[in-house]
Parts: sequence; C-alpha cells; structure tokens
Amino acid sequence: METPRPTYRGHRKQSFCAEDLQEMNELRARHRTFDGAYRRTALANLGYALTVLRLFDMRFYKIGILYLVLSAFLFLFEYIRGASARHAFSDSSESDAKLWELAQPTKGQENAREFGKPFVTAGASVLIVAGLVAATEICVIVLIFTM
Repeated sequence: METPRPTYRGHRKQSFCAEDLQEMNELRARHRTFDGAYRRTALANLGYALTVLRLFDMRFYKIGILYLVLSAFLFLFEYIRGASARHAFSDSSESDAKLWELAQPTKGQENAREFGKPFVTAGASVLIVAGLVAATEICVIVLIFTM
C-alpha cells in the first residue's frame, strides 16, 4: 500500500499555485532560506577548497580537502532541511494538530493570515552547523600548527 502524498489545497505539488501576493512572498522567503543561505555557504566553502587545492602546494591539501568535506556536508544538510520544509504549505494532517496546540501567537499578529504549518525555529539545525564549522576551524588550526 502506497503512503499518501501531501496535497496542497487538494492538488498535487506540481500543480500548486500561489493564490495571492502575500502567499507568493511567504514562499519566496522560505525558499531564500534554503536556496540562498545554505547553498551560498556551501558554494563559498567549495570555492575556497578548490582555490586551496589548485593554488597551494601539497602541504595545504589536507586543508583543502577539509573544506571540501565541509562543503559536501553543507550541501547534504541543505538538501535535508529543504526537503523537510517542502511540505510547509501542504494540507493539514493529524500530526500537525500537535504543532498548532503548541504554537504561540506572535504579538501584533493575532489576526494575521496563517501560511502553512506553524513556524518552528531551526535551533537544532543551527547548533549542528555551528558545531560542524567549529570542528572544521579547529582542525584547520591544528593542521596549520603541525606543518
């Protein structure tokens, strides 16, 4: 038996179309988070890694490879975070009811229009990325001092 796929106002994901400008702006803001911030950071690290690997001698290869691995993890993390956020506008399910019970209204936004599921901060995601970057920087410092 196939698991039911999320629908968007009763339509498949491919046929979903924003109803108005506010909804389009909300969609763009959510896409900027994943297509923009995470992907730009991963591309910047990839560019830095390739620069180190191409311009410097063999002593610096470990640093270049370290940033290459960081870039790969950031691309993977961006894909996973983006995949989990793709269903933010899907029709409600039973599991969403718990989110709505825990959601607290924002001051000044009590009567505002709700877009998709309640917003949940990415605290754990930020901690994972911060830890990954901190570990990379510590490894770079160790590699520099051991040259």
